[in-house]
Amino acid sequence: MIYFVIYLFLEVLISVNISSAIGGLATFFEIVLTAFIGISILVNFRTTLLHNITAVSYHAIDLTEFQRLNLFTIIGAILLIIPGFLTDIIGVVMQFSVFTSMLVNRYNVQSGNYHPSNTQENIEKNIQKDSDVIDVEIISDSSTSK
Repeated sequence: MIYFVIYLFLEVLISVNISSAIGGLATFFEIVLTAFIGISILVNFRTTLLHNITAVSYHAIDLTEFQRLNLFTIIGAILLIIPGFLTDIIGVVMQFSVFTSMLVNRYNVQSGNYHPSNTQENIEKNIQKDSDVIDVEIISDSSTSK
């Protein structure tokens, strides 16, 4: 309960200061813009999930980090939808994987060789290797003539 009161106090303090500095119309547009950004992040969450699944398959991240990264993305998008400057700042910070990785790992560096740009190249190399294979069907000659 005390954390909610502290959050509410900080949210009001920050929102009043920023709103008085930029004006009412700009505050309205900021609320609408960040809500659309949060909704678009939730709509495009499949792409983020696909990149994180690929990172797990290449052992660049483990399953707990995978769960936390996806959780931070969803919570950050929801915070962007909620009006308020403090929630928008926290929501934007949660969208960057650098900050969420620092929170998740807590300075535990994991070694991995995941590079999202090389994923498509690896797929193309595997397809090229498979194109050199000749499929053969073996038909047994066990037919009896009567």
